Parts: sequence; structure tokens; C-alpha cells
Amino acid sequence: MSRPRLCLVTPALAAANNGNWHTASRWARMLDGPFDVLLTDHWRGEPADVLLALHARRSADSIAAWAQAQPDRPIALALTGTDLYRDIHVDAAAQRSLALAARLVVLQERAADDLPAEHRGKAVVCFPSVEPLPEAAAAERPAPPPLRLLMVGHLRAEKDPATAWGALRQLAGRGGWALDHLGGALDEALARQARALPAELPAYRWLGALPHAQTRERMARAHLLVHPSVIEGAATVIVEAVAAGAPVLASRIPGNVGLLGAGYPGLFEPGDAAGLASLLSECLDDPAMLAALSEAAARRAPLFEPAREQATLRAMLADLLEMPRP
Repeated sequence: MSRPRLCLVTPALAAANNGNWHTASRWARMLDGPFDVLLTDHWRGEPADVLLALHARRSADSIAAWAQAQPDRPIALALTGTDLYRDIHVDAAAQRSLALAARLVVLQERAADDLPAEHRGKAVVCFPSVEPLPEAAAAERPAPPPLRLLMVGHLRAEKDPATAWGALRQLAGRGGWALDHLGGALDEALARQARALPAELPAYRWLGALPHAQTRERMARAHLLVHPSVIEGAATVIVEAVAAGAPVLASRIPGNVGLLGAGYPGLFEPGDAAGLASLLSECLDDPAMLAALSEAAARRAPLFEPAREQATLRAMLADLLEMPRP
């Protein structure tokens, strides 16, 4: 019996090397076997039984063309952070994609709350996953001090590095910590601040963008990931940190809470440098706080296992193919 064919549409292919591409390529590998997977940036009429598209606005043309050409064949739509927190509320093409999809794949447990009420019943939570680190990279962390802090994110307003910098300034009078900041300079004004900050805070280093493997190795040696974003869908860096055994201090925005859980003890209000500084001070002063964060992160780690993500995707698509066709 021939395998059903899946058309997997992502607005960015390998050359983009961004989050959409990494998600799509991982899903293509996970779904190969039960499905014959066509991975493409646009549906061009190729024969297929089911469509899985990433991004409501940027894949809107493929979704609309599929629905017009073969309305009896199902569509699943995976929603990104810009979909959830911007496009589906203001963009007509993105809203049309929501209506045409039979299933809406969301990447964290709070995401359905941000869907229009009439579409929430179509949501399927599929937590992202990462492969375990190679044994050589997952070496045991040295005990603090110093408390090894890591921040991973390109220099741009959405990642809000200024809140982290403000918190670090409040720790300037004490030692016992060091923070490495990884990410490219997408905002030159922020880059100038990052270059200047070590003169004020010698324990801070901005190292620019590093290859992905090196970033994950640094996570394996870090005691804490600091993640102050003001908008986020489901941050891969949080998933990677938790999988590497590094707990997280993160802004209390839906995308972060949906990954870490509402009761996670390392959350601070977005933009609240004093709140982040207080959490950092507690980690420096009380070893029990770091242990509590580690335990809370470890409880979330099973959500981010590849086998769970693969099973969720395969079950959703199998269910779609069994739906009665109009």
C-alpha cells in the first residue's frame, strides 16, 4: 500500500537557516516513513494528500490555492509567534488561513488562549524538541562560583537585552557571576551598547553569533539561561537549555510561560530589570534557589523529547486523513 503524501510548506528553506526552517526540516525527518514528504517553500500544485504549512500569513497563498484546487483534502497550519501575537489579529490573509485549516498546530500550552474563540477547538499542542547533546558536549558543569549565566538571542528589540543589562548593573557591586551573551548584531544601537558594557561590567561578554553546536555546548556548561524577550512564540533556546539541564530565568510572556509552566519559579515581568536582578541575587545568595529552578526545569524536560513531538505530529495527520471528506 502506498504511503500518503504530505506537502510540508515552510516560508524559509535551508539557506535562511532560521527557526521556520529548523522546525520544518525536523518535522520532515520525523514524518518520513508513514508519509512521503514533499518539503517546499510553496505549494505549486504537486499531488499530495494533506498539507502542513508553517506561518499563517507567509504561507497564505499556498493554503488558499490548496483549498481552492482540492477542498476535500485537509490542511494543518502551524502557527509561529508572529502569527499568534500579531498577524492573525490584523492581517486578512492570515485570518483566512486560520479559517481554512482543519487543525492549528501550536508549540506551547498557552498558545490556544491567543486564538480567536471560534478556532480554539482546532488547536493541537505540539511542543518542540531537540536531540540530546553528544556525550562529549554534555560534560558536568563546574560548581559555582562564578555563577555562569548565558543569554542567547540576536541584538534586537524583541529580545530586550536592555532589561538584562539593567539587571546586571544592579549586580555590579558584587562578584560571583559572569554572563556570556551570544547573538548577532541586528540592531546597531544595541550592538554599540553591548560593545561598551564590559568597560562598566567586566563580568559581561558579548561574543556575537556562534555556530549552533558551540551555543549548545555553552548551554551545557551554564548554570542559568537568562531570556528577557518581550515577544516570543516558543523559544527554541528555552527548549535547548532545559534539555541541556540549564534552568531558565525568563520573562512572564505567554510564549515563555507556555513552555515553562505558570508555576515555574524563575519568571519575572517583561521589562522588569529589578525583578530579574532580584532573581539573580537569590540564585547567588541561596543555593536552594538554583536547585529549585533546576528541579522545576527538569519536570518540563519530558515535554521536549523528540519521541513526543513525533508521536503528536503523526497522530494529528493520521486523524486528518481519516476525517470524512465533503
